[in-house]
Amino acid sequence: MSAPRILGIDPGLRVTGFGVIEKHGNQLVYVASGCIKSNDKQSLPERIRTLFAGISEVIATYAPDQAAVEKVFVNVNPQSTLLLGQARGAALSALVHAGLPVAEYTALQVKQAVVGQGKAAKEQVQHMVVRLLSLPGAPAADAADALACAICHAHGGQGLGALATTGFRVRGGRLIG
Repeated sequence: MSAPRILGIDPGLRVTGFGVIEKHGNQLVYVASGCIKSNDKQSLPERIRTLFAGISEVIATYAPDQAAVEKVFVNVNPQSTLLLGQARGAALSALVHAGLPVAEYTALQVKQAVVGQGKAAKEQVQHMVVRLLSLPGAPAADAADALACAICHAHGGQGLGALATTGFRVRGGRLIG
């Protein structure tokens, strides 16, 4: 049986991060990461097409078995939230079009699974991604977030974020039911 290959996506209209890892038993192996960028001068439909095509190209190049996408959070600016949702829709469409099973995780779940704390800073996420994947240097912030999403999925959404969905909570470092 081959190792599952997981594509993580951190959606954004301007920059969408992607990260590809493989899971060999308990070991996570880095495959690739990067960013898909749309041009601010393009119309919204053209930017959506750019993201869809970029993610489709990543899928064709790296042949992932499954995907994990970060969920949209509600922003202070409703227009930004709407645009982010449209970028996320382009990403989901590309993944579903390719026939990939897709899991979704909140930023809180991803940070808890990777850093151990849901309020972790971007730099902490980058640092842990470097450590967990034995990278020689830190990837770009959006690529690191995408790799973190893939890592979260590889761990079965485990970490403190997964506990909230099981009916258990953590208080003072202890599980409570």
